[in-house]
Amino acid sequence: MAGGVLFAALPAHAATTTGSHAAVAGGSIQVNIDELRQQSADLKAKANRLDQDGEHEAADRARAEAQDIDNQIQAYLDSENNV
Repeated sequence: MAGGVLFAALPAHAATTTGSHAAVAGGSIQVNIDELRQQSADLKAKANRLDQDGEHEAADRARAEAQDIDNQIQAYLDSENNV
């Protein structure tokens, strides 16, 4: 699933925050932050490879997708801290 983001919905009483997982929206969704960070890093590496190959527009798209994931991570962490 290249570039996709996986979400696993759990009942509110089952969602907990442990290690690199963030419970979001009052505990209704659990997100693996480490997995999202890895996806972002993979996209940034892909962007660098694309730039080296002269595929600058594709590299920009990969960087934009990585930035979207980084923004999601920050939003999840902010949400977790405000629960």
